[in-house]
Amino acid sequence: MTRRRELYRASQLPVFQNRMFHSEQAARDCAKGDVLLVQDLDTGLIFNHAFRPELMQYDADYQNEQAESVVFQRHLEQMSNLVVKHFHGDSLLEVGCGKGRFLELLQELGFDIKGVDPTYEGSNPAVIKEYFTPALGVRADGIVLRHVLEHVKDPVGFLSNIRDANGGTGKIYIEVPCFDWICAHRSWFDIFYEHVNYFRLSDFSRMFGVVHEAGHAFGGQYLYIVADLATIRSPKCDAADQVEFPTDFLGPVNQYVNRVKTQSADHGSPAAIWGGASKGVIFSLFMQRAGAKIDLVIDINPAKQGKYLAATGFRVHAPEEAIAKLTSGADLYVMNSNYLREIQEQTAHQFNYILVEHERI
Repeated sequence: MTRRRELYRASQLPVFQNRMFHSEQAARDCAKGDVLLVQDLDTGLIFNHAFRPELMQYDADYQNEQAESVVFQRHLEQMSNLVVKHFHGDSLLEVGCGKGRFLELLQELGFDIKGVDPTYEGSNPAVIKEYFTPALGVRADGIVLRHVLEHVKDPVGFLSNIRDANGGTGKIYIEVPCFDWICAHRSWFDIFYEHVNYFRLSDFSRMFGVVHEAGHAFGGQYLYIVADLATIRSPKCDAADQVEFPTDFLGPVNQYVNRVKTQSADHGSPAAIWGGASKGVIFSLFMQRAGAKIDLVIDINPAKQGKYLAATGFRVHAPEEAIAKLTSGADLYVMNSNYLREIQEQTAHQFNYILVEHERI
């Protein structure tokens, strides 16, 4: 019998945080599911025990592209340098290549690379617009797996299928969110249905027999690892692998709820959030459920602008549209501190910027 320890639960979160909707009502009526975050005491892995994979059907309305930001472009460049370091001269396959930004960056660096992703919208002949399966018959010297493994129910089985489809050989580069960072920053808006798995560096050291390099990236928010595919194995948990989940994980929620309500009641000041992706979806949903009114959602991704966020039905505004509606000094909740300076420059430093993952207000 599998032994599990409950860490966290949340009810009726949107199944897809990054799926955009064409009407407020459609967004409010989106499919929803529960999160029951547990740690498997045999493997040490952390996952949503309530996850239902049959609900997850990705399509072109799924918009998780971040590369409109110069800050994120720099991150992609840093990670491409890591790929060059470990895969120079190798053929590559990117499983889950999204909109193809990283794949095309690697093409520009001279890599022979193919991609697989059903949400791809471009015309690059190197991309197959399908889910990855061994039946596709594609293989390469190296595999790129960026922000995919957190989405699949059985990560070890998924990696094993990639290994087998690749002839049992090759190296793999993996990038995922960092669970330790989420815990340390009480980042409750970083736990959502779309991510069934939550990883720590120690998980990968137990999942692979040979690890060439591993570390943190993007201000500590992401983990990366380069490992030998042939050495994938089921991890074994020991006492040192126990998660120390913070007892006050949801403590900041009420602080933000009170701030939004007070500013609105006492000063008539609108509240805006910058970031219409996963963090912003969960942050705005928790605020809405607590009766704290978010007035504007801002995102620089044109594919999100004019569309509506899952569950809340909030419309996403372009920066110039939102700035025209906000008064100087209004609260602007920044969903990701990595983008703070970029946001301040785009908004002429005229607002009160609140970094939700750091500040206690």
